[in-house]
Amino acid sequence: MAFRTLDRITMSDISDLGISSEDAGKLHSDLTQILRNYGIATPETWKNIYQNLLNPNLPFFFHQMMYYGCYKNFNSDSPPAWIPDSETAILTNVGQILERRGKEFLSSRYKDPISSFSDFQQFSVSNPEVYWKMVLEEMRVSFSVLPSCILKEHMSMEGRIFYPGGQWLEGAVMNSAGNCLNLNEKRSLDDVMIIWRNEGEDDFPVNHVTLAELRAEVFLVANALETLGLNKGSAIAIDMPMNVRAIVIYLAIVLAGFVVVSIADSFAPLEISTRLKISNAKAIFTQDFIVRGDKKLPLYRRVVDAHAPSAIVVPTRGSTFTMELRDCDLSWHAFLERVSHSKANDYTVVEQPIEAFTNILFSSGTTGEPKAIPWTHATPLKAAADAWCHMDIRKGDVVAWPTNLGWMMGPWLVYATLLNGASMALYDGSPLGSGFAKFVQDAKVTMLGVVPSIVRAWKNTNCTNGLDWSAIRCFSSTGEASTVDEYLWLMGRAYYKPVIEYCGGTEIGGGFVTGSMLQSQSLAAFSTPAMGCTLLILDSDGYPLPPTTPGIGELALDPIMFGASTTLLNANHYDVYFRGMPVWNGKVLRRHGDEFERTAGGYYRAHGRADDTMNLGGIKVSSIEIERICNGVDDAVLETAAVGVPPLGGGPEQLVIAVVFKDQNYQEVNVDQLRLTFNSLLQKKLNPLFRVSGVVIIPSLP
Repeated sequence: MAFRTLDRITMSDISDLGISSEDAGKLHSDLTQILRNYGIATPETWKNIYQNLLNPNLPFFFHQMMYYGCYKNFNSDSPPAWIPDSETAILTNVGQILERRGKEFLSSRYKDPISSFSDFQQFSVSNPEVYWKMVLEEMRVSFSVLPSCILKEHMSMEGRIFYPGGQWLEGAVMNSAGNCLNLNEKRSLDDVMIIWRNEGEDDFPVNHVTLAELRAEVFLVANALETLGLNKGSAIAIDMPMNVRAIVIYLAIVLAGFVVVSIADSFAPLEISTRLKISNAKAIFTQDFIVRGDKKLPLYRRVVDAHAPSAIVVPTRGSTFTMELRDCDLSWHAFLERVSHSKANDYTVVEQPIEAFTNILFSSGTTGEPKAIPWTHATPLKAAADAWCHMDIRKGDVVAWPTNLGWMMGPWLVYATLLNGASMALYDGSPLGSGFAKFVQDAKVTMLGVVPSIVRAWKNTNCTNGLDWSAIRCFSSTGEASTVDEYLWLMGRAYYKPVIEYCGGTEIGGGFVTGSMLQSQSLAAFSTPAMGCTLLILDSDGYPLPPTTPGIGELALDPIMFGASTTLLNANHYDVYFRGMPVWNGKVLRRHGDEFERTAGGYYRAHGRADDTMNLGGIKVSSIEIERICNGVDDAVLETAAVGVPPLGGGPEQLVIAVVFKDQNYQEVNVDQLRLTFNSLLQKKLNPLFRVSGVVIIPSLP
């Protein structure tokens, strides 16, 4: 839809949106004054409009009229939707550090937190020892044995090429879960660590878990784990919704020196079984059912069908546990009863070398089998450092991000909040409706993480109407491509707080490209490489473009990244991430697999996968995994191709299946029925969240 420039908007245009004549007159008068002061089409014009004119109660079309009218003739491909100011910038984590130590880090180049942020990002890359020592001190990370150095770069046999990634925190001994529960000068036993609510209890007060209560629960479970007789370092799976008990179990497993195996609670039995076998899990924590509205979805049954090892079965909230278990399984109550009450609330943390595994997560590759990616005790520090710097998470914040421990953002949320002294906000239910939206209000969430499909559901149902999200200081978004209109709408729900776009990977433990509270943020775009990261875009010949040159190509990463993976359980790490990559500044670049654009305005935009992995609803999946299932739908099918298609208006990829029949004259096919059959099998055998948007019949595959 075409929008007029702001100077051509009349009072009638505003009142035609359903705004009263009196309010329309006031809005038009205020707009006219802003235009006199700041011009027709400048970022300062837009900043004053969203600060002084717009609010969540005005029709969204008016918000669009102002945004698109302001930037209609703007000479940039990335107009700023949010602009920082010096007063709030100084109050951020990075702003305070730069005010105290900016001249020490940047010498005469330091001016102020906003104008010097890019220089500080470059400093974090060129001075990793100084930067990471500072961040770990700021987060009050505790080591039982201090590292001998922050980074040790290894030379290859030839002595010319650096070994990819180097070695971080050599010799350090610690426990990342123990650090989440430690007392320090920024954290007391009375501090609230978790704020939570169950779906269906939306009019009840929110519940709180203090540090003292969380420690007691984690210590109890850690003691109970010792009664299972497992060797330290054994893998223990979690297949549960992300609720308080799941967090307690997660922390207890790591605290006790075991390794969490992350399994999403949406997975079908085959996917559960695959992950249990790859990780060699010795036990699994699960729940009897998942409750969503008036539906009870069987979870323990899926675990049994996956032929899982010994299971500890947690009862669904508010239910009486009556389920019949296998002989090898334990109810949650029986598991805790194994612990002597005299020592239940005390536990000695198992300190481990920094390179010891804490978590095995999975990311789809191109072979059909998910890559098993181990996190070490260093990986959580990367997650928490990203949150400290880019989302500005600190003591007093309340952080909500609808996710699951089966995906990297689940463990990320645990460490991003608890290591920074913030509170984690958990809603045990669907995030798509008014119940979750009200929880955001009642919990006074200050940082709300999203995926675009959730935002789309909120916008389509207007479920935030009448709610007060003014406590939010920023949003963050990851998982899939976002769209301008949906995120303009989202910002407007919280009086135009910024959206920090965040892109990374399970194998990185966080992000490589993101945004900052000290930079102007453009919708559906990234403003900066993450701290400590260098991005390179490869040209058509596979070589890096000059760092500031606009262009589109496959993304490559400087291998020196704190917290990044160094091994895979079921694949050769070097082959997956480094083999065949170009050498840059004496280092073999790290492959990521996304196609990226650097705009003329200095922003970054993602353009999907460069390989045959696609992103469906925030879940990366190999086309081979989908095609294997679709090929078996009918004996008449010769082969299929699964394709992720980005919509014309932007947003998440849509799944289209191209089908070739054995008989090219095959006429007896109902395309709609075939699409429904593909849907049913994919949701049953792969993931219930996947949906086929279209089916195309072609004579042969190229």
